[in-house]
Amino acid sequence: MYPGISSPQFDAVTTQTSSPLIWVLIDDRPGNAGQALGVAEALNVAGARPFIEKHIRYSSLGKLPNIVRGSSLIGVTDDSVAALVAPWPDVVIAAGRRTAPVARWIKKVSHLRQGFDGQAGKNVILAQIMNPGAVGAADFDLIAIPNHDCERPDGDLPNALRITGAPHRFSPARLAAESKLWTPRLAHMPRPYFALLVGGATRQRPFPSGLAADVGAKVSAMAKVAGGSVLLSTSRRTGPEAEAVLTAVIDAPVQAFLWGKREEGADNPYAGFLALADAMVVTGDSVSMCSEACANPGSVYIYAPADMVSPKHARLHRELYALGAARPFDGMHTPFSHAPLNAATAVAGRIEELITKKL
Repeated sequence: MYPGISSPQFDAVTTQTSSPLIWVLIDDRPGNAGQALGVAEALNVAGARPFIEKHIRYSSLGKLPNIVRGSSLIGVTDDSVAALVAPWPDVVIAAGRRTAPVARWIKKVSHLRQGFDGQAGKNVILAQIMNPGAVGAADFDLIAIPNHDCERPDGDLPNALRITGAPHRFSPARLAAESKLWTPRLAHMPRPYFALLVGGATRQRPFPSGLAADVGAKVSAMAKVAGGSVLLSTSRRTGPEAEAVLTAVIDAPVQAFLWGKREEGADNPYAGFLALADAMVVTGDSVSMCSEACANPGSVYIYAPADMVSPKHARLHRELYALGAARPFDGMHTPFSHAPLNAATAVAGRIEELITKKL
């Protein structure tokens, strides 16, 4: 549906001479993949910049620090290595620490290739999302650093671009398409729609059933007062106990997608919920979900008790509040609107500038 090309066969052909060859490194972390693809899709407006997905999988050596992996394929599985062959790209888009050595390796070996305009020896443009660390940072033409993720009182490197939240794939065009798809499927639910997007436990913070009960009951009460319904979506981190509590306390009309009870092959309505919600409540443990919720221009509330979120997440929440993109959730609904938020647009814009300048 969206214009990535995930096909080793494409490597055997060349792109049009007027267009750069763009690779997107997709690793095994869905959050990283979503950010990289969101940027690539924002760059590829109206098919102007087609791209190829390169799927990267890791062996146990992939856990080594980047100072050891350097600009190499250490820790990358053989099948992933086999797909990294000429013709070499003009642009590489990637996200997350573990993809950084792979991107740097591509840049190192690609001096042997021909550029898309027939000139030999052009450097690959490396665009990295999230801070890959100090090792090899100068090899990247662009490092997109979320404001909440890395505080540098001494300033950023010249190749850094500060962004709000995480880039994502929910552009206005995609939300419009999802709205068209899901409107008839949710037509039986009374409006207004109150989406409840639930993450769960993180490595630093638990998600006890008491918090699930609290947020579920408050959102249910909001929907009942408004005569509307709850659109509930849980995630892989929510857990069966919290899911059970949520379904027990929500007594308003509800359309629920429970990750732990999902059926194979069934459509995930998450994108439809984002597109159609009149108001959203999102748990503050997920940078991705908070960022994606703010793609909807309607009311966005973040449920973030102090013992639930890390300092990094709290910094993101404060930034979103200051921008007027979200408000703290206190159980009350006062409708408001804001400009849709997606850092992918800013990152794609900077990559386009680099393409124009360097290629």
